[in-house]
Amino acid sequence: MTVAVCPGTFDPITNGHLDVIRRASRFFERFIVAVAANPAKRPLFSLEERVYLLKKATEGLENVEVAWFDNLLVDFARKVGATAIVKGLRALSDFEYEFQMAQINQALSESIETFFVMANPQYTFISSSAVREVASYGGCVKGLVPENIEDELIKMFKKKFSLAEKGEG
Repeated sequence: MTVAVCPGTFDPITNGHLDVIRRASRFFERFIVAVAANPAKRPLFSLEERVYLLKKATEGLENVEVAWFDNLLVDFARKVGATAIVKGLRALSDFEYEFQMAQINQALSESIETFFVMANPQYTFISSSAVREVASYGGCVKGLVPENIEDELIKMFKKKFSLAEKGEG
């Protein structure tokens, strides 16, 4: 069975992420979208919220699973039996970072290959950080995130603002 892992923080998932997941998952029997816990990035959404949003966004993609990890990516890939890591690229700046990570992963495990999927041109400008900023100001995120999570994203921001106003967030 061919198994691939598509890692990221997905804070939140964007249409660009979903496009890469849809396109790349066709080439593997089992495709695991792996949410990195990575507290160093200080994500806006909790790990549980990110996993929930990804599950909601990938509903209907039969061979796609959502999981999370808090260790080295190659260790997670080995654990789930993956022989491939799939990364989406929007721009040259993405490539430089992802190329370095692919080389590190190759040094850690020669049996796991990294595959790069070029972003569809209509999504190259979309980043999770841009989506967070637009949504944080109440802007429209239609077309930036999967339709079935637009409302969830707005609700989560309202919840975060409500907690922050109460001094809890």
